[in-house]
Amino acid sequence: MAVCTAVREDFPADALPGVTTAERWTLRSPSGVQASVLTFGAVLQSLRVPDAAGTAVEDVVLGLPGPRDYAGHGAYLGAVVGRYANRVAGGRFVLDGQAHQVPANDRGNALHGGPDGFDQRPWRARPLTRSDGATGVRLALDSPDGDQGFPGELAVVVDYLLSPDGTLTVDYSARAERPTVVNLTHHAYFNLTGKPELGVLDHLLTVDADAYLPVDDTSIPLPGAPAPVHGTPFDFTGPHALGARSDAPDEQLRVAGGYDHCWVLRDHPWNRNGGAGTETARAQALVLHRAARLEDPRSGRILEVRTTEPGLQVYCGQQLDGALRDAEGRALTRHAGVCLETQHFPDSPNRPDYPSTVVRPGQPLRSRTEFAFPHVKGA
Repeated sequence: MAVCTAVREDFPADALPGVTTAERWTLRSPSGVQASVLTFGAVLQSLRVPDAAGTAVEDVVLGLPGPRDYAGHGAYLGAVVGRYANRVAGGRFVLDGQAHQVPANDRGNALHGGPDGFDQRPWRARPLTRSDGATGVRLALDSPDGDQGFPGELAVVVDYLLSPDGTLTVDYSARAERPTVVNLTHHAYFNLTGKPELGVLDHLLTVDADAYLPVDDTSIPLPGAPAPVHGTPFDFTGPHALGARSDAPDEQLRVAGGYDHCWVLRDHPWNRNGGAGTETARAQALVLHRAARLEDPRSGRILEVRTTEPGLQVYCGQQLDGALRDAEGRALTRHAGVCLETQHFPDSPNRPDYPSTVVRPGQPLRSRTEFAFPHVKGA
């Protein structure tokens, strides 16, 4: 049976506050896929994938040279973000009758858990192996009661697992000591060409969703039901180039500066059944379904995203301005990558009509997302 291998590297992290040593774990698959994970921010620093011909292997996520380069900026490249991914309106929410305030760090709202989120924390790491030949790394983080204004101690575990066929699985779990809200996601920027300077606007995207969440000018979902995608630039029910309609005269594209919206995934049990935002619904929804397919016509690389989550935030990197450079010194500019963030809906703590993000003692959060490459030989 083909098996994967994992290699750990240690190096000083003197530029990271409160961190003495950072680690990089490199996972290798016999398929030719290779993933590198940092303990700072639980960052996926690199994901090297062969092309369709099997002759060229390129890094298909945007990454920076080392851990210290991830400290202090707001691009969230490759990071696990939390305690609450996406936005909470005004940074305020009420849980069990008690009001909570998270520092606002994005146009008056709390974004990705506030200014000192999980992407800026050191995680503990240990190796993982699985009987099917997969190998990986388990990352753990303890978030104290009151962290960024969120109630309750929270123990978070994120597993990166690389399978022999090249599928990268990200498993999330979180246990709370008192009721809190949690929304975890992965903020990788994908570019299947492996060349940031080529951008992603010619990538073909399919999203398994018939509706999306329109937003106001601070990216908070508007009141009311999700909007149908059909007949709009948000219709990715079949493959469309990301840039084909991104400049269309559409009010939602204008307010967000392009695509930065959450799609309502049709095959998630909550969405398929038209459910209400109950806590029970979250516990019953741990069924993998396809969320999206991304294709690069140049290299023939294909990415399929499968998840247990009800939403997919698509963000086309329009705020990348060239200030960040990758390990090869290439500037990361507008549209250099696209994020496919599997998650619960933005501002769910303030929206009882959305799937619940409440986690209570004895009712841990569990979530899974898979990044698969069906073009890889042997996949």
